[in-house]
Amino acid sequence: MSLSTTTNRHGTHALAMNVELGHDDHNHDDPQVPQPPKKINWPLLILSVFFSVTGVVGGPLLVRFYYINGGNRKWLPCFLQTCGFPILIFPILSLSLRRNSTTTTSTTTKPPMSHHFTLEPTLFFYSAVNGLLIGLDNYLYSIGLSYLPVSTATLLQSTQVSFVAVFSLLLVKQRFTPYSVNSVVLMTLGSVVLGMRSQGDRPKGVSQKEYLVGFFMTLFSAALIGLVYPLVELSYGKAVRPINYSVLLMYQFNQSVFGTIFSVIGMAANKDFQVLGREANEFVRGEAAYCLTLVGVAVFFQLGFLGTLGVISSASSLFAGILAAVLVPIIEIASFVAYHESFTREKGMSLALCLWGFCSYFYGEYKTRKLIME
Repeated sequence: MSLSTTTNRHGTHALAMNVELGHDDHNHDDPQVPQPPKKINWPLLILSVFFSVTGVVGGPLLVRFYYINGGNRKWLPCFLQTCGFPILIFPILSLSLRRNSTTTTSTTTKPPMSHHFTLEPTLFFYSAVNGLLIGLDNYLYSIGLSYLPVSTATLLQSTQVSFVAVFSLLLVKQRFTPYSVNSVVLMTLGSVVLGMRSQGDRPKGVSQKEYLVGFFMTLFSAALIGLVYPLVELSYGKAVRPINYSVLLMYQFNQSVFGTIFSVIGMAANKDFQVLGREANEFVRGEAAYCLTLVGVAVFFQLGFLGTLGVISSASSLFAGILAAVLVPIIEIASFVAYHESFTREKGMSLALCLWGFCSYFYGEYKTRKLIME
């Protein structure tokens, strides 16, 4: 499936926020006949990309800042990556009340208020399952960031596009072009090149065993998030009501609640709550910086997850994976500037392969849309 042929289908009005979803979109299309390009909700996509970029770049940098300055908890960053869901309450209430007011003035039959404040059972189930998977993914990623430089962890995370491609093919019957296949292969090779020489960028105080643990935990994290993205797209395709931005907010809220529950259980089992006060006192930059770091991690990751949901809704899960890989150069530069991390030849080659794969994907999209329009 190209960017223009996703499970999410917009209505006839280009400015409509709703994304009409069919239940059999993948079954009746003739693969030999080019399908007309679907209209993309550009305002939602642009806003979602902005949120995704902000979260994906800022979140890992702050988590690494936490570890560099004396933090050593693994479950705490996992908890922080989902616990920011209360900031979604106000926009959910605002959008839902406004939608209810609009519906009341435009129709004679007023829908129940719960219709605007709750998820339908299918979306609730999928958001809960995804929330638990994200909780586990966050834990694996926290382990990776505790032992790896941000730049290395980011390059490894970019391999999620390979896993997204596989699971998208299995779960949502994602269509592939030679360009998208080439993109996936190149980004996968990027991670292989990066793993060929692990000694070059191992942080001080990290043993070879710890480095390898971080390396493989980050890869497992990429594989798991590669499963979550297509599951989100699959759940959108099974929804009865149209997917609009208020539904996305509620989906993310519910997803974060279950992810937070998973993390709280882990923190309690590891007795992390008892040592947070001592860790704050021993934080190199002081207690105030410690608290601000934790709050910043929560906010950045919440924005990142929300942006990803919007990208999947507006485009596809594969595009969300490609976008994550695209951000690699930005994070590489940011980590080099902020933490003076080494930039080895292997990183440079891996980065070049990722950029090559990104260009291949979007050139394929351009060719596909041009062919259809002709």
